[in-house]
Amino acid sequence: MKYKIAIILLFASTISKAQFNDAGSSTASLEETGIWNGLYLKARLSDKIGYYAEHHYRVRNAADNVTSFIGRDRQIYNRAGINFFFSKNFEAVIGPALIVNYTPDPGNDQYEKITLEPRIWHQWLFKTTDLGRFNLYHQFRFEHRWKRNNDVGAEYDYTNRYRYKFFAYIPINSPTIKEKTLYFSPSAEIFMHSGKSIVANPMEDFRTYNGFGYVLNNNITFFAGHMWTLGQKSDGASYKTTHILRFNVLIGLDFRKLEKRLPGINLGY
Repeated sequence: MKYKIAIILLFASTISKAQFNDAGSSTASLEETGIWNGLYLKARLSDKIGYYAEHHYRVRNAADNVTSFIGRDRQIYNRAGINFFFSKNFEAVIGPALIVNYTPDPGNDQYEKITLEPRIWHQWLFKTTDLGRFNLYHQFRFEHRWKRNNDVGAEYDYTNRYRYKFFAYIPINSPTIKEKTLYFSPSAEIFMHSGKSIVANPMEDFRTYNGFGYVLNNNITFFAGHMWTLGQKSDGASYKTTHILRFNVLIGLDFRKLEKRLPGINLGY
C-alpha cells in the first residue's frame, strides 16, 4: 500500500511542479495552444507479432491569438510499425513514420505550404502488473528524424530523439479495467535530442499528459485529456510552453484463432 501511495504522490508532485513553473517562470513563454485528434490501431496477428499504427490530425492557435487553440493546420502525423510481444509485461515496436508539417503563416510566399518529415522509430514498453488496482508503464521511444522547416529552400536536418514516458491506468468505476470502465491516466514524459544543429538545447521537451478514458468494449476505447509541455529553445536559456487538448480513439483487433485469444482491453500508449 505504501508503494502505491508513493507512486500516486510522485505523479501529483511532478504535475503540480510543472504547472507552477509555467505560471511563475520569467523565462518561459506560452507560444502555442492546439487540439490534437488521434486514431490508434493495435492488431494482434499472432502470439508474437502484431501491427501498430497512429494517425493524428493536429491544429494550432490562430497567428494573432495564442489562446485560441484553433486557427491553423499544424500536422498530419502517421506512424506505423511491427509489434513484437515478448511477454505479457514487455513488448517492442519498430517501423517508419511520415509527418506532414503545415506552414506557420498561411498565404506567406516565404514559406512552403507543407513539408514532409520521414522518420524511423522504435520503442520498448514495460508493464508493471503487481500494483493491485492500477497498471504502471515505462515507455522508451527512439526516433531518427529527417526534418526541414517550411522556409522556401530549407535543407533537411538529421537529428535523433530519445523519449522516456512514465504513465499509469487507474480504473474509477470498477476494480479492474474492463468493458464500460471509466479510468484516469496520468503521465510524464521527457524528450532529449541530439544532432549537428543541437548545441545548447539538449532537452527538447517535457510533457505532462493527463486525461480520462472510457472502454466501450474490448475493441474500442475513447480518451480525452490535456497536455502541458515545456520546451528548451535553441539558445538554451529560455523556454516555451504549450497547452494542448487531445481526443483519441483506440482500436484493438485480434486475428488469432478464437482459442488462442487472451481477454484484454486495448488502451493504446
